[in-house]
Amino acid sequence: MKPFEKCPVCGGELEDKQVEKLIRGGGNTVSIKVAAEVCLHCGERLYTEDVVESFEEIRANLRKHEFSHFRALGQSFTVDENWPNKAIQPTG
Repeated sequence: MKPFEKCPVCGGELEDKQVEKLIRGGGNTVSIKVAAEVCLHCGERLYTEDVVESFEEIRANLRKHEFSHFRALGQSFTVDENWPNKAIQPTG
């Protein structure tokens, strides 16, 4: 039996999906695909307890700069301070 029959946020229907998740830590980011229950109404994502524990482990490894279980995937960028639209600001 699933932990939730309906979305705990809005009461919408849940569907099992593969989703992309970004995990940040120590100025670094990991991109992964992971199983989640996703609300078809509001988009809320629900993860199993063991998946959330893995997120925490990944974040801890990023903070400690322990990259042995990761591989490079392109490059990441942010805008500089002179970006014309001031509503958009650099991160980091």
